Amino acid sequence: MIADLAVELIHATVQIEQPLGDGTRTVGTGFLINAPTLDGQPRTVLVTANHVLQRMPGVQARIGYRIANADGSWSYAPQKFDIRDADGNPRWTQHPSRDVAAISITAPPEFAKAAIPTDWLAADDTFSSYAVGAGDQMMALGFPRGLSANPAGFPILRSGRVASFPLAPAAAFPTFLLDFTVFPGNSGGPVFMAEGVRRRPGGGESQEVQFIAGLLTQQVELNSERLEIGIVTHARYIRETLSLMDNPLAEITVAQGDSSVGGAKAASALEAVSPDY
Repeated sequence: MIADLAVELIHATVQIEQPLGDGTRTVGTGFLINAPTLDGQPRTVLVTANHVLQRMPGVQARIGYRIANADGSWSYAPQKFDIRDADGNPRWTQHPSRDVAAISITAPPEFAKAAIPTDWLAADDTFSSYAVGAGDQMMALGFPRGLSANPAGFPILRSGRVASFPLAPAAAFPTFLLDFTVFPGNSGGPVFMAEGVRRRPGGGESQEVQFIAGLLTQQVELNSERLEIGIVTHARYIRETLSLMDNPLAEITVAQGDSSVGGAKAASALEAVSPDY
């Protein structure tokens, strides 16, 4: 049982940024996963939307770590990390068909401990197991327009309702819609469900419903008008991207359906924002 998924994910979610040299910076959201290597060695992996890293042209980006002080306060302590090698080649692993990226990082010890386990990621049968569907509420963490919840750099927690049907299987419906406003900087943030006890379908045993449904990758736009709808990529593709880190030939999902939104343009949730944010 997860004690409090929202709090655990708040600690694991970080801002990713890169100054662009013209007084602006590119900002996105990521979260840390504890994903040991095949030989059992500990490994901390940063997961985000692939376009977050693609739009950062420099070799290094910054992760917004937070440090707990002895008096109970927190300090914002970003650190640089390499996202490209000296030749400009990406160091991250990207899913070949979905907007998901993962990169191994060396995190401060307290952040390595905050990384979430992979089994918190929703599996193919998670939605049906808990009868999760249209109208259910989910939460999302991120840094809209580069803003954080406080000077310590914690992410902002927001919520919205599932706005599409059906949600599964992921191979046919690789993304789903969430009814909430998406801002630049939200891309790559975790979308999750954390509610009280819910009875399983068919009179099954009641259990707490807590899992990571996926990550926010886009916002919906039609005729240059934002429709206040976010596009979430299923957690299945996070799992597959983690597998590709160790085995580039790992079996992956080829979506049977089109993940685009009918009659709408799916626009990136990431933009260059002023360093004042």
